[in-house]
Amino acid sequence: MITIAEKQLTEIRAHGVRDYPYECCGLLLGRYTAERKIVSETYPISNAREESAKRNRFLITPDELVRGERYAREHDLEVVGFYHSHPDSPAVPSQYDLEHAWPTYSYIIVSTSADAAQDLFSWEQEPDRSRFNQEEIQCQ
Repeated sequence: MITIAEKQLTEIRAHGVRDYPYECCGLLLGRYTAERKIVSETYPISNAREESAKRNRFLITPDELVRGERYAREHDLEVVGFYHSHPDSPAVPSQYDLEHAWPTYSYIIVSTSADAAQDLFSWEQEPDRSRFNQEEIQCQ
């Protein structure tokens, strides 16, 4: 289960619409507890994928990831997951998403169009990396 405030969900949706028709991406910062992840902040990152692939892929460079991790540590937080958008596509993980994800983290995906964000779901990868399971989102 992931707990996140409506404010952070609004930030994710707005980032997705702002970056449309390209995928947006960012980090979910917060804390792990025994039974859930609690998101305190979103950390938007610019999609570093080459222009021709940004519509259906995102890339967070190692430097950007390190910057985000450093920011989290400085604010006594942890990276608990990632978010990205699927322009004109369902908010479900693709095979590419599955192949590039890491277990333990939450992956929030928002479906976007030219003028709005639609569905938003959170996903967690099986420990053996075989598939994603939809994760319950509890709004604060």
